[in-house]
Amino acid sequence: MEQYKVSLATIIKDLSLEKVYVPEGDRGDAEKNFITSTEINRPALQLADYYDCFDSKRIQILGKEEASYLAKMCAEKRRLIIDRLFASGIPVVFLAHKIEVFPEIIAAAEKYQITVYASEETTSELSYALISSLNVHLAPRITLHGVLVEVYGEGILMIGDSGVGKSETAMELLKRGHRLISDDAVEIKRVSNKTLVGSAPEMIRHLIELRGIGLVDVRRIFGVGAVKETEKIDLVVQLEPWSTEKQYERLGLDDHYYDILGLKKPTITIPIRSGRNLAIIIEVAAMNNRQRRMGYNTAEELNKRLMKNMGLSVD
Repeated sequence: MEQYKVSLATIIKDLSLEKVYVPEGDRGDAEKNFITSTEINRPALQLADYYDCFDSKRIQILGKEEASYLAKMCAEKRRLIIDRLFASGIPVVFLAHKIEVFPEIIAAAEKYQITVYASEETTSELSYALISSLNVHLAPRITLHGVLVEVYGEGILMIGDSGVGKSETAMELLKRGHRLISDDAVEIKRVSNKTLVGSAPEMIRHLIELRGIGLVDVRRIFGVGAVKETEKIDLVVQLEPWSTEKQYERLGLDDHYYDILGLKKPTITIPIRSGRNLAIIIEVAAMNNRQRRMGYNTAEELNKRLMKNMGLSVD
């Protein structure tokens, strides 16, 4: 699997951190220093001189507990402990709670050219924010041909062959008050074991291509309320020309899923033919998908009614 990286400058900006010590030259250039691990570490065991399972690629966070532990040491022992931690090749140290910056930390940072930043957040708050940021920036990703829109709060990814009508459907949805995330190419990241988030490549952000017209700037025509930077993917809608030789779903009893980056998302296939209002169908699909996620399945309810009418058990 491809390994992604994020600049330290991006993390610092995301977390609004304050500089404590930054080396000169390239070692201190946050734009040129990159983080590759989504994992972080509070070096409690390392302060006790245990390094058997230590991953030096992780960002290190020192909080109140670590500061209290260090404060109880004599200066010489504290120097040795901190010196070994900084000598291990860690990328950066973040200080939570704006804890006391021991002289030994500054000395070790200068000696090994390690960047140190501080935050006013508690250790738990800083850790949560940092993990969230790393999961987004270092998430596995893929770019799919399709259109991503937000309809009634649901992220709808429309896919299908070029020219099938995805962009035209998106434009109709925009006129009905919904929002565009991306047209033509959708960058999708797996930010957790349950969540996929889609966005638009920067070059085509807020743009829709309509054959016969060309590119349309959605934000300028419909306003900023008609666009959104990112959206989770809740439902995949496959658009295809109507085929008389194919049997399409009538009741919705069977669940179908579309695999993206190892996560299976609910999917439906909508056949296209003259006279069908795709925007309304997508709206209903969005509401129905939310209803199913909340535990109500119309097809199952109908099946229970039929079984009850026939005198059969519905348990």
